[in-house]
Amino acid sequence: MPRVTFHEDADSEIKEAALYYEDRAPDLGLAFLDEIEKTSRRILANPMAYQGVGGEVRQSPVARFPYSVLYVIESDEQISLIRKPTMCSSIWRPYETG
Repeated sequence: MPRVTFHEDADSEIKEAALYYEDRAPDLGLAFLDEIEKTSRRILANPMAYQGVGGEVRQSPVARFPYSVLYVIESDEQISLIRKPTMCSSIWRPYETG
């Protein structure tokens, strides 16, 4: 089974979003992290199932949250979750201001 690696920007963005949601309601940040985990498992199970959004980048929606996980299939052994601002600009991220 392939493994998932998180680009440092993706990891930071996920943590920021979890903190945002946790500030809004108790345990909502944990629910967000749980959905990210579930999305990662779905990607691992069938990485080709999700829509391409440009080049080798694909995206999978996160259930219950206005968020998508962007990823690149590096090889049969590794899938990298990424964040590229130019690719994500149309995806609403409520914790961003300005």
